[in-house]
Amino acid sequence: MITSMQNAKVKWVRSLQNSRRARRASQAFVVEGVRLFEEAVTASWDVLLVLYTEAVGERGQQIIQKCAKPDVLIEEVSPQVMRAVSDTQTPQGVLAVLSMRSLSFQERLDFVLITDGIRDPGNLGTILRTAASAGVNAVFLSPESVDPFAPKVVRAAMGAHFRIPIVDLLWCDIEKQIRGNDLRVFLAATENGDLFNQIDFKPPTGIIVGSEAEGHSQNAQELADGRVNIPMPGGGESLNVAIAAAILMYEIVRQRNLS
Repeated sequence: MITSMQNAKVKWVRSLQNSRRARRASQAFVVEGVRLFEEAVTASWDVLLVLYTEAVGERGQQIIQKCAKPDVLIEEVSPQVMRAVSDTQTPQGVLAVLSMRSLSFQERLDFVLITDGIRDPGNLGTILRTAASAGVNAVFLSPESVDPFAPKVVRAAMGAHFRIPIVDLLWCDIEKQIRGNDLRVFLAATENGDLFNQIDFKPPTGIIVGSEAEGHSQNAQELADGRVNIPMPGGGESLNVAIAAAILMYEIVRQRNLS
C-alpha cells in the first residue's frame, strides 16, 4: 500500500491533476470515480495506472479486475493519499490515469461544434456532454479554449471523451476541416443573426460557440458563413454558452429527425 506523498506515482498523478503542461508532456490525464473509470474501460481506453483505497465498492473492484494487465500499474493507497491526489472533495475510492488520445473522425463530417475561446471548465465539459448526446461528429477546440483533459472538464463531460472526437486545432486546421467537408458554419450570436429555428440545418453544418465575456474572436467571425440568434424575450445580456450550445445542437437534431 502506498502511504507516502513522496511516492513517484503519487507525485505524477498530482502533476497531471494540476498542470496542462504535465498532461501534455506525459500524454496522459486522470479520471476519478467508478462511473468514469468504467466508461473508459468499456471503451477500451488505454489505462496506465489505477489507484484505489479499501473503500472502493464491489463495482469498482470488478472494473479494476477487468483492466488488470501486465502493463497496467494497480496500487492500493491510503485514504490520505487518495485525498491528496484527488481533485474532488469526496473521493470515490478509485482513480485512473489514462492515455491522452482522440477518437478518429468518421469519413464525412456533417455535424460539427467549434468552441471559440471557452475558458470555463464546467461550461466546456457540459458542452462536450451535450455534443456526445446530440450525435455531433466532432468537437474542434480553438487554441484559446480550456484544456479538454483538465479534471473539471473531464468530470463535467461525463464520458464524452470516450464517445466523440474532441480535438485541439489551430484555426487554419479548423478551416481545412470545414472546407474539406463542405460545412456551412454559423456563429452563435446575441444579436444580428437569423432566428435559430428559421435556419435550415439539414445540410452539413458547423456551429461556433464562444466566450460570453469576450465575444467571438476575429478568426471565428471570418470562418462563419452566417449568424444564428436565440431570442430572449425575458431580457438579459446573453445566455450561458453551454445552454446556448445545447439549444442549437438540439435544433439541428430536431430538424434532421423530421426529414
